[in-house]
Amino acid sequence: MKDQHFFAMLSRMKYINRWGLMRNTITENISEHSLDVAFIAHALGVINNTYFDKSLNPERLAVLGMFHDVTEIITGDMPTPVKYYNPFIRNAYKEVERVARDEMLSGLLEDMQEQYKPLLLETKEEEHLWQYVKAADKISALIKCIEEKRMGNMDFNEAEKSIKQIIDEMELPEVKYFVDNYLEAYYKTIDESK
Repeated sequence: MKDQHFFAMLSRMKYINRWGLMRNTITENISEHSLDVAFIAHALGVINNTYFDKSLNPERLAVLGMFHDVTEIITGDMPTPVKYYNPFIRNAYKEVERVARDEMLSGLLEDMQEQYKPLLLETKEEEHLWQYVKAADKISALIKCIEEKRMGNMDFNEAEKSIKQIIDEMELPEVKYFVDNYLEAYYKTIDESK
């Protein structure tokens, strides 16, 4: 790739479709998904600060959510059942993500690379924030399942159950709060939500 390609590559997020193993009534690309994750991650930070007396930075969570799937511009969207099929594939994919991150970073001037590096893959320093981004990612996936099922697409039945179980097992009160207070609206039409 040519020098300073980072931002041009970001604009290609809209070409990477998600849910490749599933029949979709509405396609979803990683650009749309990342914005949803950013919204939800931000909300989890606000919920944390409002109801659970902590001090998360909702804006940082939103930015991490925006960038959380950037490496998929190079790797494509690897379906979850494949990505986590066994430890060998999971570890190999982590290495592929690292290489993709480095390739993306090479498209920035050197002075900017260190600021973008922690946005593209989880860092130890922000591990506590990434757990909220991962939770937002799962909530976004659950919402996709709900939307597909509302359109009559039962291909998302099992995905909805397994993702809901993962969310229910998370030990983050902000996630439970979001699910308990905001998820129901996704099952309704816009007229029913008013």
